[in-house]
Amino acid sequence: MKQLSSSEIRQMYLDFFKSKGHTVEPSASLIPVDDPSLLWINSGVATMKKYFNGSVVPKNPRLTSSQKSIRTNDIENVGKTARHHTLFEMLGNFSVGDYFKEDAIKFAWELLTSDDWFGWDPDKLYMTVYPKDADAKKFWRQVGVAEDHIVEAEDNFWDIGEGPSGPDTEIFYDRGETFNNLSADDPENYPGGENERWLEVWNIVFSQFNHEPDGSYKPLPRKNIDTGMGLERVVSIFQNAKTNFETDLFLPMIHQTEAFSGQKYNTDPKLDVSFKVIADHSRAITFAIGDGALPSNEGRGYVIRRLIRRAVVNGQKLGIDGGFLYKLVPVVGEAMKAYYPEVLKNSDYIAEVVKSEEDRFNETLTDGLTLLNELIAETKKGQQKKIDGAEAFKLYDTYGFPVELTREYAADEGIAVDEAGFEAEMQKQRDRARSARKDENAMGVQSDLLIGIKTPSEYVGYTQLHVEAARVTDIIANGEIVDQASAGYAQVIFDKTPFYAEMGGQVADQGTVKTADGQLVADVTDVQHAPNGQNLHTLKLVAPIQVGDEFALDVDRHFHSKVEKNHTATHLLDQALRNVFGDHTQQAGSLVEPNYLRFDFTHFGQVTDEDLAKVEAIVNEKIFEEIPVTTVETDPETGKKMGAIALFSEKYGDVVRVVSIGDFSIEFCGGTHVKNTNEIGLFKIKSETGIGAGTRRIEAVTAGDAYEYLNGRDNLLKSVATTLKAPQVADVPTRVDQLQAVVKDLTSKAESLEAKLAGQQAGQIFENVETINGKTLISGVVQVSSMDQLRQLADTWRQKGLSDVLVLGTQVGEKANLLVAASDEAMKAGIKAGDLIKAIAPKVNGGGGGRPNLAQAGGKNPAGLNDAMAAASQWLENQA
Repeated sequence: MKQLSSSEIRQMYLDFFKSKGHTVEPSASLIPVDDPSLLWINSGVATMKKYFNGSVVPKNPRLTSSQKSIRTNDIENVGKTARHHTLFEMLGNFSVGDYFKEDAIKFAWELLTSDDWFGWDPDKLYMTVYPKDADAKKFWRQVGVAEDHIVEAEDNFWDIGEGPSGPDTEIFYDRGETFNNLSADDPENYPGGENERWLEVWNIVFSQFNHEPDGSYKPLPRKNIDTGMGLERVVSIFQNAKTNFETDLFLPMIHQTEAFSGQKYNTDPKLDVSFKVIADHSRAITFAIGDGALPSNEGRGYVIRRLIRRAVVNGQKLGIDGGFLYKLVPVVGEAMKAYYPEVLKNSDYIAEVVKSEEDRFNETLTDGLTLLNELIAETKKGQQKKIDGAEAFKLYDTYGFPVELTREYAADEGIAVDEAGFEAEMQKQRDRARSARKDENAMGVQSDLLIGIKTPSEYVGYTQLHVEAARVTDIIANGEIVDQASAGYAQVIFDKTPFYAEMGGQVADQGTVKTADGQLVADVTDVQHAPNGQNLHTLKLVAPIQVGDEFALDVDRHFHSKVEKNHTATHLLDQALRNVFGDHTQQAGSLVEPNYLRFDFTHFGQVTDEDLAKVEAIVNEKIFEEIPVTTVETDPETGKKMGAIALFSEKYGDVVRVVSIGDFSIEFCGGTHVKNTNEIGLFKIKSETGIGAGTRRIEAVTAGDAYEYLNGRDNLLKSVATTLKAPQVADVPTRVDQLQAVVKDLTSKAESLEAKLAGQQAGQIFENVETINGKTLISGVVQVSSMDQLRQLADTWRQKGLSDVLVLGTQVGEKANLLVAASDEAMKAGIKAGDLIKAIAPKVNGGGGGRPNLAQAGGKNPAGLNDAMAAASQWLENQA
């Protein structure tokens, strides 16, 4: 067999299908675009949904890709099996209503067995087919597959419920008897069974039916091919690796981890699991963060946080102290640079994010270990043999402790973990996640209604906002294609149009449809792209229209002009953000309305007022410089050579528009723009907020809206000046400083009076010392303003050595505060402040804790403070 690297194998696959007329689609971002049903891109076909559901018609119905994907539904198996991963690459070839079963099988066989391509031994290949799929069996026989290498399997039918479905065929590679982990008579010992000998490498889905709501299966009008081949598995075959981890996709990270730990891979099965987890997770977090996701407590961010924590814990198992995971980021980048050069390019930024999260978790890990040791101690104290399952799950969910780590620590102390209780909590979490998650695979059936409309339509809005005679070519009303419509709403396609269709965050144009003599026929309320690229106008009709009619189309120029100003301003803002924060900052979404603009961007960390001022100053500087805005049409490669910024999540056609604002900003963009930055007039940021992990949002206004915003702020400031009795607006800061000085002086006096009052109360309380069970106690309820005052009283008590134990309480607003302090002598006798506070806090409907010498609690029942004092006396009485 050929000796090939993973990059050579990936490229060979893509080259093969390119030679068969397929367009190579670049690997899309792991963060889904316009698809709320997915947390991550989890397969190659996930990026093709728009083609398969008919919302977009691809220029070429034959597509191929190597798509990076993330799945974490079986994360617990990573490292324990040969082929479970969180991040993987799915090689795929797709046919959208073009070739079908026969060609798909021919292509697969040629790629796998031809000496010009993979060159695998045909005798090592086995195929499973759906028993009722006679065509698949026939076509496999025709390419030369022996009868005993075709296995029928009932589960070879791809079905997600309602929607597209169909039989599939899976291809297995026989790795030989040395890989067989089963006995000869084991029922799973066959291609397609659960075994290590026959390795599944490719799944080809023949999407030919629609699963109807009534349970029936109707043939689809357009049959599709969807395939998936795991790159990691294929590489393991070429490189004769025992598992996927012994390939050039993972070994660089494993070898680097060996250097960090001083341990050797493939010497201890338990340690090998940790090596594999680290290698796998380092790839996933590197790619995910590189695509704009950041650690957080929810959604994608939680997945990244969990992966980092699992990797760190496994690093500790290998004896690695301190941060190490961030050092693997450039190793991942180097290993994957052939197809993903952007990872290495952004490795410094990715490593910074990982290091910050890793450092934070190393601090949390210490807290987790402390909690675990307390659990073990409490379990022993109660003479129990198992750690409570709910508590073990809390360790797992809150501190990122895998249950196996809790199990190992507990076993060292001779106790176990309540596995059933842990699993019950885990199932609750799965149920919550399942109920919140939409069907990840829902695609729907192709819409023949719009797909079938292929009449050409020309968009002329870049150069003109009025068309004298636009002919109606297609009308859709009440869900049907019709020749005419007379009332209500209708969707219409014209042979040419000046109306911009919503795209790239820019809202659609609005305007009117009129007769040649100026009579209003309809208002244009929305414009969207039809599957075959035409602009689809939503009209609110006031007069009848029919196919063949010609009308004058007019865009609302004021509306359009305001949108243009805001759109060009977003380009200036985009580049200004890069200038201030660095090139790692990427656009994460935008909305360009006539009255404001919204721009989302990736940034790890806070944005200061000083940062915003710099950004705003740069944008206005470019406006005042009166820079011409130019547009050229070219091919994507030429555009990139010009320095144009491309959105990683966007797919670009053969022809792209490059919008340049001098040499300051150059971007791919299909939107409309001003001709000179001076048309924008003024730019003002209204707000900046965080909207998710590592994603920030700026809202801003331009031109007249910016003037109105600033004028409103000016009027507000004048109102404040009047209220403060400041002679001029400019005097407001001085007047505020004066008032703050007064407030500070009054606060100081109030605190002094409170301290005197507290001292007087303390003098009274400190005189009342009672002896209980051989220990002296001072307790009482005082009137102070905060817990700080209680702590100050405790400091005085400790300095004077007034008793063994001090218990104080106070009411602050509607809440109760409690404080307990214990002297050194009391602690030597086994009295701990933390134990006492836990005993009395329930009296005020609260809880608390602290150190053995000082503890505090809060509660919602101030009426129970005196009961808490009595409970303290009783607690001391009960101490042996």
